[in-house]
Amino acid sequence: MANSALEQTIDKILSKTENDVLTHIKTALGESQQKLDDSVPLLEGEYDKIIADGKKEADKLEKQIIGSSDLEARNKQLMVLEEAVDKVFTKAIDEIANADRSGDYSNLIKTMLSESTQILGTSEVIVLTNAKDKDVVQSALSEFSGSELSPDTIDCLGGIIVKSKDQTMTFDNTIDARIERLKPLIRKEIASKFGVGN
Repeated sequence: MANSALEQTIDKILSKTENDVLTHIKTALGESQQKLDDSVPLLEGEYDKIIADGKKEADKLEKQIIGSSDLEARNKQLMVLEEAVDKVFTKAIDEIANADRSGDYSNLIKTMLSESTQILGTSEVIVLTNAKDKDVVQSALSEFSGSELSPDTIDCLGGIIVKSKDQTMTFDNTIDARIERLKPLIRKEIASKFGVGN
């Protein structure tokens, strides 16, 4: 009988302990389930953030790659354009160097003399030119009183350098200088016609 009472007491304790353990397990399971349920939106938010950040980074890289490719293509276009413009200038310079020095050229020299004296603000000038243009310039100077042709020659394609007689002012109106002044404008005009550099 003592054994029976002992067994019943042990069964009661085991049963109560089992119930307590099961209750604790159910409570812990419920809490864990609730924590999991609560963390799902957070995890989904983190996942969405990671995806959004990855997409932003991918877009940024795509823009950099496209920008780099566009820049490279534009640079190649500019190089090709520059080569073409240089060839045109070289051909034009050759034609100018071999041009006939009468007629229209004589009128160009007169225009250059007129421009130069207006820019310097005096007709009291010394005019320098290359050996090839000396006769044309000398002939044109007859219309400009107070001006004289220098015995010295300059190295240029054509045209003149005009100095005031007091040597304080000089204007380079050689064909070489005019070409150099016009090159940037011509390049810009050509580039805009071909849609390069805009």
